[in-house]
Amino acid sequence: MKRSSRHSARAQEEVELVERLKKGDEAAFAEVVRRHQDRIFSLVYRMVSNPQEAEDVAQDVFISFYTSIESFRGDCSLSTWLYRIAVNQSRNRLKYLKIRREHRDSSFHERQQRGIEEKETLAGASFQAHVPRPDHLAAGRELERIVAGALDALPPDQRSLIVCRDIEGLSYQEMVEIFDLPLGTLKSRLHRARLALKDEVSRRWK
Repeated sequence: MKRSSRHSARAQEEVELVERLKKGDEAAFAEVVRRHQDRIFSLVYRMVSNPQEAEDVAQDVFISFYTSIESFRGDCSLSTWLYRIAVNQSRNRLKYLKIRREHRDSSFHERQQRGIEEKETLAGASFQAHVPRPDHLAAGRELERIVAGALDALPPDQRSLIVCRDIEGLSYQEMVEIFDLPLGTLKSRLHRARLALKDEVSRRWK
């Protein structure tokens, strides 16, 4: 009974918060950011694997949330809706980064001719000097690195499923609402994503 009462109180509090947001209450927006910024950043960072990019995407998530609050109908919780926005924004950023990386790679030869590669090599050498050699890393740390790299190698759709379920610990019901998929389809895709991650880790673990 007490649990039900707490749930009802939280639901009512969220309704009031949404009403304030729709009236443009900046204090209400600040409250949403305070409550959810850590988990949203965590999810986004796991998706894009870059702190600066993650900060930019997380900011975009909350801006998108605030500017589209009128379309929120309460069919899910605010946190679930934020996760939905975060997943979509992260996927979009990954697509953008892929295009940018491909463009940069295609112009590598031209940059070599201009001598820019010398500066990049020096910068890379400076960075690498501070990175421990693989044979100096503990097995646990090495495995963590390999898993992170394997996760980055997965397509965004598979990566987002694993991040939400296995890293962020979201419930299947939350994920059904986030990804707008039937439960059976969601579990099937998550299973394939896990198999893909396992294969990628096995390939890298030599």
